[in-house]
Amino acid sequence: MSASGQRRRRGAFVPTLIVVAVLVAAFIFFANVWTDVLWYQQLGYVGVYLTENAARISVFLVVFLIMAAAVYFSIRIAYRARPVYAPDPSRQDSLGRYQAQLEPVRRAVMIGLPAVLGLFAGTAAASQWPRILLFFNQESFGQTDPQFHLDLGFYVFALPFLGFLVALLMTIVVIAGLAGLLTHYLYGAIRIQPRGVFFSHAARLQLGITVGVFLVLLAVNFWLGRYTTVQNANVGRWAGALYTDVNAVVPTRAILAVAAAIVAVLFIVAAVIGRWRLPVIGMAMLIITAVLAGGVYPWVVQQFQVRPSEQTLEKTYIQRNIDATRAAYGLDKIQVKDYKATTTATAGALRGDAETAASIRLMDPNQISAAFQQLQQFRPYYQFPQSLNVDRYTVDGKTQDTVIALREFNPSGLNASQQSWYNKHVVYTHGYGVVAAKGNTATKDGKPVFLQSGIPSTGVFGDDSKYQPRIYFGQNSPDYSIVGGASGTPREQDRPSGQEGADTQYTFTGNGGPNVGNPLNKLLYSIKFQSTDLLLSDGVNADSQILYNRDPKDRVQKAAPYLTVDGNPYPAVVDGRVKWIVDGYTTSSDMPYSQQSQLDSATTDSQTVSGRNAAQPSDSVNYIRNSVKATVDAYDGSVTLYAWDDQDPLLKAWQKIFPNTLKPISDMSGDLMSHVRYPEDLFKVQRELLGRYHVTNPDSFYKNDDAWSVPNDPTTKSSDTTTPVKQPPYYMSMQMPGESTSAFRLTSSFIPQTVGGDARNVLYGFLAANGDAGSTKGVKDPKYGQMELLSIPPETQVPGPGQVQNFFNSNTTASNELNILSRGASTVVYGNLLTVPVGGGLLYVQPVYLKSTGDTAYPTLQRVLVAFGDNVGFAPTLDAALDQVFGGNSGTKAGDAANNSGGNTTPPPTTGGGAQGGGSAADLKAALNDAKSAIDAGQAALKNGDFSAYGDAQKKLQDALNRAIAADSAQPSGSGTASPAPSSTPSPSPSK
Repeated sequence: MSASGQRRRRGAFVPTLIVVAVLVAAFIFFANVWTDVLWYQQLGYVGVYLTENAARISVFLVVFLIMAAAVYFSIRIAYRARPVYAPDPSRQDSLGRYQAQLEPVRRAVMIGLPAVLGLFAGTAAASQWPRILLFFNQESFGQTDPQFHLDLGFYVFALPFLGFLVALLMTIVVIAGLAGLLTHYLYGAIRIQPRGVFFSHAARLQLGITVGVFLVLLAVNFWLGRYTTVQNANVGRWAGALYTDVNAVVPTRAILAVAAAIVAVLFIVAAVIGRWRLPVIGMAMLIITAVLAGGVYPWVVQQFQVRPSEQTLEKTYIQRNIDATRAAYGLDKIQVKDYKATTTATAGALRGDAETAASIRLMDPNQISAAFQQLQQFRPYYQFPQSLNVDRYTVDGKTQDTVIALREFNPSGLNASQQSWYNKHVVYTHGYGVVAAKGNTATKDGKPVFLQSGIPSTGVFGDDSKYQPRIYFGQNSPDYSIVGGASGTPREQDRPSGQEGADTQYTFTGNGGPNVGNPLNKLLYSIKFQSTDLLLSDGVNADSQILYNRDPKDRVQKAAPYLTVDGNPYPAVVDGRVKWIVDGYTTSSDMPYSQQSQLDSATTDSQTVSGRNAAQPSDSVNYIRNSVKATVDAYDGSVTLYAWDDQDPLLKAWQKIFPNTLKPISDMSGDLMSHVRYPEDLFKVQRELLGRYHVTNPDSFYKNDDAWSVPNDPTTKSSDTTTPVKQPPYYMSMQMPGESTSAFRLTSSFIPQTVGGDARNVLYGFLAANGDAGSTKGVKDPKYGQMELLSIPPETQVPGPGQVQNFFNSNTTASNELNILSRGASTVVYGNLLTVPVGGGLLYVQPVYLKSTGDTAYPTLQRVLVAFGDNVGFAPTLDAALDQVFGGNSGTKAGDAANNSGGNTTPPPTTGGGAQGGGSAADLKAALNDAKSAIDAGQAALKNGDFSAYGDAQKKLQDALNRAIAADSAQPSGSGTASPAPSSTPSPSPSK
């Protein structure tokens, strides 16, 4: 072969390789796009995907074309107006050489440079599609701001778009102007001479018009800046336009806007007539005015007029900030009640609060996950979440607080021999069943009392025929699974059967994912998940579906991209289906005078730090509404969005953008209504702001003399073991003081604001939000969302959570008993510290669990700690502990099953001599040995899966512990080394 033929082949190889690479990249891009379309289409929200991406593409194209056209025509005009005479020979070594080098690629540069700049501008602008769509679909708030008296919708919908548009146009003008000036300079229309800079007529004209247009836009920006003053965050002070803004900044920005417009006209005129003196002087004056009027003058006003009389001059604007913030976060609807809480415990004080006392939750959802795991897991490939959820169900005609969780699939539970692609994606595809336990009681040996449990599932929800127990969509589902469509023998691992070593098989029958059976879809999904097994496996047939994006939060976020989703979706059995209920928020950061809140900071507490609940992103907002309630079916993944707050202007605007995606409340079933609750993250944001904004008097607010803070969780610390973290809010059924009915509420308490790391840990406030929406189809109970704040006089000196935990830890009786319980291979675990307003004061209740060592150990409820004022009770049951605190009779129904809340029902041993075994050191030693033997027997039973033997061992353990306590209590002080530690010995620290 000739050399020229070889060159032709080599020359053809590179372009061919480039074409192939481009085609491959294009096909991969197509695979990702088309699989997204298939996913949204199956979910029923393909319109959302198309609208969002059409908006992105439209914004990109418009901005790309404007930027590219502006730069191209600026360069083109400058090039066509280049001087016709030959370049100065003295320049041949510089610009002349550059001209010569540029000439061969000039056309490519004149097209390529604008295209590249347009590409960057369009890509950056595409992310602004939400504010652009909101501008064209804006709604009225029906309220005006106090400064300019414009509808709030102007600030939320119009002003952000106008600010974006002006900033974009200014950027385009600057870049296009610079491109034109560079071209003029390169081709000699602008030259640097000894006497100054030479501009040709064309260069002057283009420069003058460019500067003039920029100044017009600058004038508009100054004018819009007047309105943005009411949106000032003013970190560390008060949001909105304050005295200096209103009396100095706003007027000077108006003056600067007019001045910039005048100078713009001067530049345009000068560009035409060639006289530059006036525009140059005008520009100098504009710069001086901007510095003096825009910077120096406001500083002088602030330093010499406002600071000496700040409280008086800022009073009006502080009041605006208070009113706007309370309205934007829904704090203005809180009912504040003075609560003169007593700290004196008297006999029968809880008689009027017997229903609340009976409902007090002793099953801590953050501690008993291990109990669910050990007692209800059944197979290693099942799991329960680290933190369970609290809901309520009607049991025997009564509302029962319930701790609930789903038995989800655990991919890491498969052993090494099971870790094949086929097993992970075709065989092990789903979890199985709902497990629920009473929140206010435990068995005699401290285990949860299950309302729904087992495989097959049985309990108050009925057996497997009453509801669909299979969990294909959850918080711990596999990344993707191939399900359904198998003719003949089912292939999916379903659940353990009654026969030893045998499991039942199942085939998914729902519509949960796109079809992956046809060759094209199979190829596309193989590319998406980078799996040749998916392409070649016989586990994929013509009717197979692929399930992915299975987390309920992710599914709701994709179906409604305008929502901020709550960090804690929760499961419920609704109308015979397992549903995830997800709260969605519409938010804004543009509300006038409203204080900004950082979502991540406001929602962080001991649960998010420990990883039990998801944290919110670090977005800053100053308006929030729980506008959407969403459900995700745990079997087929279907997403339903309900317009919970259909009066929210933001939601109305989004409904116009994404029509037919939200259903009205009237479509919500009564069963779903009964499981709706007040959302956690919204409550956290509200309580964080309420620490300051419960004060409505501007003078007091200015002095910050009544600021509150959320107490730190006394039972845990953050992962670094040194930094305290906030106490989470708690769900519980209770009635507020002065009310006759109980409701499912979300609660939190307040202590004085921490200053320099030191705070008086006394209670100043108690907040509760009603989360009962009723059980009537399509009708929201008007009491839902009602928030009540009990304001406690500081002189009352009600102990705060930190003080109460210290009371518990230092209580002699509790300390001695817990030291005995924790001897050997056991650990004391403190549960959540609940605050309940009953008996005319504040009652604290904390369950105490005992957990042995070992991989199969889990905490069992053994004791209950109770405090009212300075009185502390410690007993095996809640009733007994309450009676200790309230003079021997709390007023609750002793022995009632509902009140027999937790621990061994055997009464506490007497403390007199000779109680149970005589109280000798030998008796104590024997009892402790028996307790150790019972623990060992229980662990062995768990390893063998013998739950009957485990139950017997727990009974023996409880009997041994009772004998040990009795023998220890009867011994005289200092009677021997077997006695418990004296009261001065530090009590066990709370388990993290």
